[in-house]
Amino acid sequence: MSRLIIRKVAVLGAGVMGAQIAAHCANAELPVLLFDLPAKEGEPSAIAARAIAGLRKLDPAPLAAKDRAQFIEPANYGSDLARLGECDLVIEAIAEKVEWKLDLYTKVAPYLKPGAVFASNTSGLSINALAAGMPAERRGRFCGIHFFNPPRYMALVELIATADSDPAMLDALEAWLTTGLGKGIVRAKDTPNFVANRVGVFSILAVMHHTTRLGLEFDEVDLLTGPRIGRPRSATYRTADVVGLDTLAHVIGTMQATLADDPWHPHFRVPDWLQALIAKGALGQKSGAGIYRKAGRQIQVLDLALQDYRDSGGEVFPDIEDILKLKDPVEKFAELAAHPHPQAQLLWSVFRDVFHYCAVHLGDIADNARELDLAMRWGFGWAQGPFETWQAAGWREVAAMIADDIAHGRAMAEVPLPAWVLARDGVHEAAGSFSAAANALKPRPALPVYDRQLYPDRVLGEAPEERGRTLWENAGVRLWCRPDQDARIGIASITSKMHAIGDEVMEGLLEAIARAEAELDGLVIWHQPPFAVGANLQQVAEACRAGEFELLERMVAKFQRTSMAIKHAQVPVVAAVQGMALGGGCEFAMHAAHRVFALESYVGLVEAGVGLIPAGGGSKEFALQAHALAQRAAGGDVFPYIQTAFQTISMATVAKSAREAVQLGFGRAGDDIVFHAAELPYVAIRRARALAEAGWRPPLRNPAVTVAGRNGIATCEMVLVNMAEGGFISAHDYRVAKAAATALCGGEVESGAAVSEDWILDVERAQFVALLKTEQTQQRIAHMLETGKPLRN
Repeated sequence: MSRLIIRKVAVLGAGVMGAQIAAHCANAELPVLLFDLPAKEGEPSAIAARAIAGLRKLDPAPLAAKDRAQFIEPANYGSDLARLGECDLVIEAIAEKVEWKLDLYTKVAPYLKPGAVFASNTSGLSINALAAGMPAERRGRFCGIHFFNPPRYMALVELIATADSDPAMLDALEAWLTTGLGKGIVRAKDTPNFVANRVGVFSILAVMHHTTRLGLEFDEVDLLTGPRIGRPRSATYRTADVVGLDTLAHVIGTMQATLADDPWHPHFRVPDWLQALIAKGALGQKSGAGIYRKAGRQIQVLDLALQDYRDSGGEVFPDIEDILKLKDPVEKFAELAAHPHPQAQLLWSVFRDVFHYCAVHLGDIADNARELDLAMRWGFGWAQGPFETWQAAGWREVAAMIADDIAHGRAMAEVPLPAWVLARDGVHEAAGSFSAAANALKPRPALPVYDRQLYPDRVLGEAPEERGRTLWENAGVRLWCRPDQDARIGIASITSKMHAIGDEVMEGLLEAIARAEAELDGLVIWHQPPFAVGANLQQVAEACRAGEFELLERMVAKFQRTSMAIKHAQVPVVAAVQGMALGGGCEFAMHAAHRVFALESYVGLVEAGVGLIPAGGGSKEFALQAHALAQRAAGGDVFPYIQTAFQTISMATVAKSAREAVQLGFGRAGDDIVFHAAELPYVAIRRARALAEAGWRPPLRNPAVTVAGRNGIATCEMVLVNMAEGGFISAHDYRVAKAAATALCGGEVESGAAVSEDWILDVERAQFVALLKTEQTQQRIAHMLETGKPLRN
């Protein structure tokens, strides 16, 4: 398969989606031209420039680091179209009006680079109809690539071919989107709203229909249709607000206009109450009010009976709460269907109608059931796709209940279930997933890019994961390898809850490193996220209550010894980081020979939140960084570099991406950043192998680290005094921050003194244990364990 080389991207349309697609391309080290209409006055590209500036203010952040914005250049259709010839990929993301898109295609086509891919981000318009606007010789390089909002965080991209799309181009584009942008690709058929929006919007319509039928409230329904059933916290009506009520109405309108033959067509209408909200400009989150609004600190919800907003509340009926807590999905669904309470009936009715809809339309909209299920997981954040949920609940039993409801007029449509439903026991098997169009099981796509995903997202009923060969394990760590990848690169996986670092984890890592030195060529620390949430606070709290501070000091010393074993191992140790790497988890990663980060890695030394400082070598590593930077700078003063680290540690700053982690000093400029997290172990194993083949040797312990000493501590204290006098920090905040400064500056020594790494570790440890002995730190630890939130005392 030929490789698609993308050196530069253009995005046409600087609206919400276009600007964020541009941002994610910039995250991937791609220069981007962001086009929009020429401004009527002033700078011609002002519209696109404002959109780029606005990216820095969005939450969640579309930019993996704020400096990414500099790689997006504003442009306009009036004077810059010739610059499209610089771009290998052009993505159109203007408003969902066919005539506007076709007019734009006519204007841009003459300027496209030969061989460039041109793609539309339409959320549901016909790709073949849009292709008609391209010159015949360009149509082979045209397709749909539908991103989901927000593009950085939502995994799904629907890839839609036209009748003329070059199959080799589509395969190469799928591979590039997967590895280059970290996307999960679903090949959608050219039907209205494609796969995820077709099912997702139908699900919203079903919820709205049954909410009205059963007389339930919006906030009550959101309590039912969120995390309790494996859906996002925004549930149904909050999701509508986030998407935009006008956008939702547009998608419903597309279904109404283009799906006249759909058996559910009578339900493809915007409810009167929703039309009324849109008419008065209450469009949801973007306008400040929709189904919900914020009044001061209070969230209010629209009450149709009152024709006004009221404080949001609602509750789940106790019987229904008990049913939803049942572990057995077969029992859960049977009880929901049988229970007379309106809340139970809403849930059963919505599941039933979504199952029914997906079964009838599977052959029309998706290649197979796996594609549909993954589309809903990746695009709408569902924990399981509809077919997975149905299969887990008992395929034949649920099918019989659906058929009975259809026969008795209780379902939203009277169309019978397809014959294939009643002939099967499910849609997902080890051999593949059912394709209604082909009436056969379809295996996973065979593109070479998927060989890089050692642990891809799997659907229920699919073949189990490859567990590899276990080499050794204890209660906290499993040492294993994947002989099919590299039998001499070990993988150390932390197995404790949330991968918290307790004694059993430290013991396990020390043993894994010793075994790797004796028997292997390299070691990767990897497991499913989070990477590690820090020290086991429960063990720390119990030792504090027992007054076992000598035991705690030994525990901290062991933590430091483990970090140093990672750093000075006789084989390269690679940390493969995804998700949270906090506190001690961050320190372990900092000590590795190399880090392979997933882009969505949230890394930080957060010990200040529980009244402590980094003492697993994190403070020492920042002191070493300052020393190295000062050695290269004129004057050799370490304090300017310590100052930044002091702020990072005392504020418990957490990097919001791998790029920020490197910028903050938790990683290094040469570390790898992988956009698709499923490729993380594949890349890390090969990085460890490359280091081993290059003759990797551990760094020598530095016996002469220049530190900031007393003057550095005093300078940090000046900042703290001002903050304390202004009431910004408490007395204990002051004490914790001074302890951090003391560790970073190498203790009470002369400024510019040279000390050993072990000296700094001793200072770290002494400051850490001294804080543990304080009542305020013990209160902070207890509060964190009880509530999961930091305490200010």
